[in-house]
Amino acid sequence: MDTISITDLEIFAYHGVLEEEKKLGQKFLISLQLSLCVRKAGVNDELGSTVNYADICNLVSDIFGAKSYDLIESCAEVIADAILLKYQMVKEIVVEIKKPWAPIGCIVNYVSVKIKRGWSTAFLGLGSNMGDKNKNIVKALELISDSRNVIISKSSSYITSPVGGVEQDDFLNCCVELKTLLTAEELLVHVLEVENKLKRVRTVHWGPRTIDIDILLFNHEIYENEDLIIPHPRLHERMFVLKPLCEMKANYVHPILHKRLQELKDKLEKEQLEGIKSLEIITLAD
Repeated sequence: MDTISITDLEIFAYHGVLEEEKKLGQKFLISLQLSLCVRKAGVNDELGSTVNYADICNLVSDIFGAKSYDLIESCAEVIADAILLKYQMVKEIVVEIKKPWAPIGCIVNYVSVKIKRGWSTAFLGLGSNMGDKNKNIVKALELISDSRNVIISKSSSYITSPVGGVEQDDFLNCCVELKTLLTAEELLVHVLEVENKLKRVRTVHWGPRTIDIDILLFNHEIYENEDLIIPHPRLHERMFVLKPLCEMKANYVHPILHKRLQELKDKLEKEQLEGIKSLEIITLAD
């Protein structure tokens, strides 16, 4: 990935916790590092194949002066978000905001905040076995999608038998590839909100539901806390997940098992087939 840098763009603005900072204002220095591919622009000498530095500087100046923030951390987030949303060719951005006149009672060149933000790729599994199943999934996808969550591709939908031993109707399942500006934890909050809007009720474990949305994979990250485990811990055991995933990214490598999704699917199919044969042999013997 190539880099375009803008260093120490000087802007006078009114950010800070203290009332005097908001009233009198002060100087800020903003530096940007944009990660994108400039190969086409370099070969063809086309401005349309890269970003315009002047436009970027004007955008940052407009954003920085439009509203007063207590924290330069907030300013950095707003700038990163705006550039990533407006310039789709920018995959990642580093924003550093320096505050040379920070009122901290000590002599320093400046204090600064530096953040790195960018687009991530997530794979979601969706399932429904109550009401109009297809309508539930379509509505869920509409609610998931916004400027910060863009659905790149969707698998076919599959009718699958429920797992977990609870008697219930068959599921309609599919998977989607999502381009997102959210972190994994933020994405979890987002999909839980979508489930709530579609009346998801958690009364019976592995029971029937209007919609079920799981984060299956997030970039190639391995992540675990009390609320979220990535990759999904049962991904490799579920054909209703592997089959639609393989439609979209058969060669995606599982970050823990170090096998391609197609390999995991083939292995599970073989195990299931052998299990059926064993069952048939036992039945015949009896």
